[in-house]
Amino acid sequence: MYMGLSSEQLSELRKNLEKEHSEIKSRGLALDMSRGKPGPDVLDLATGMLSLPAGSYKAENGFDCRNYGIPDGIPEAKRMFASMLGVEENEIIIGGNSSLQMMYDAVARALLIGVSEKTGPWGSGVKFLCPVPGYDRHFSICESMGIEMINIPAGGDGPDMDAVERAVARDASVKGIWCVPMYSNPTGIVYSDETVRRLARLKPKAADFRIFWDNAYCVHHLTENPDVLLNILSECKSAGNPDMVYIVGSTSKISFPGAGVAMLAASAANAAFIKKHIGYQTIGSDKLNQLRHVQFFGGLEGIKAHMRLILDILKPKFDTVIECLNAELSGLGSWHEPKGGYFISFDGMPGTAKRVVALCKEAGVVLTGAGATFPYGRDPEDRNIRIAPTYPSLDELKAAMEVFCVSVKLASVEKLSGG
Repeated sequence: MYMGLSSEQLSELRKNLEKEHSEIKSRGLALDMSRGKPGPDVLDLATGMLSLPAGSYKAENGFDCRNYGIPDGIPEAKRMFASMLGVEENEIIIGGNSSLQMMYDAVARALLIGVSEKTGPWGSGVKFLCPVPGYDRHFSICESMGIEMINIPAGGDGPDMDAVERAVARDASVKGIWCVPMYSNPTGIVYSDETVRRLARLKPKAADFRIFWDNAYCVHHLTENPDVLLNILSECKSAGNPDMVYIVGSTSKISFPGAGVAMLAASAANAAFIKKHIGYQTIGSDKLNQLRHVQFFGGLEGIKAHMRLILDILKPKFDTVIECLNAELSGLGSWHEPKGGYFISFDGMPGTAKRVVALCKEAGVVLTGAGATFPYGRDPEDRNIRIAPTYPSLDELKAAMEVFCVSVKLASVEKLSGG
């Protein structure tokens, strides 16, 4: 957009943008778009759940959900969420409210104990493959546990599978890969069938290698005709690798982030091993909350109906962001229009992301930190910014996007002007 401008034209444009940015700063905005949180309008949709469970506190098998027991979840919760993730009931474990905690525990368990009765602890010197840009919380788990992270470029079909296959085949210290396969955080892409099949057919040098399949957005569609993700567990079974994948999900952005239900699914052998060790950690998660969710949704169709209500709230917000980007920043960056999920990924001019985030903060809009979508917080090109449209109201979002667009323009002109 600005590449053909003379130095005089750039100087004049910069003055105008600085004036516009200064005017916006004077408005005293205070908008936080740093995390992908559901807004009050989405949370209100599940308020009726707070009066549940109603009538009986007993699960369908007669178990009193107020008491100790059933560490892997009540039968009706296992059935409902197994259908959501596309697995069998004996392949799923229902946990507390956080899938992130279940992933953290899975990695810690592997480091200390192993992933099966046949393998020992991962121990030290472990490496993980990290498709980038990716989910900062995945990277935080690795960093907190001293696991070395290896960047894997990701495109419209998912991670670069040539790079993945090479890495796992030649290095036994590569023990895992993080994947957000549907509406990836932050890019919003869906893994292609070929990518899923190649992941399932991996031949890792480490026999205890695991795919961490964070399917957090499997029902978070922004269209009535959503993409379909190939079932990774079925593909792993067909490829002779039934134990290679852990699938996680939750209702954190369906019901309540602080009071939802998390789940981990894997092969029956993996699930039995995990259940055994969870039994040392807890006598049972919140079964009343599991029962509450089952009574509120009724089953998978009830979840889908609820997600259509959420779609009606979120789609206008995503449309607003895309419209602003198309109208204001064509030629100054690139982005993918997601069909679901919680984020929009913006790639600006190399060397400008940190400056854009700083300019937005000066004008009262807090974004996810530049670099957060890469391991160790280091974006090698300093260009990726994660936009989280879900929490603000539409009016707040429009104001925030005005700030964002002006900040991108100013940072770009500064870069072209030599700083």
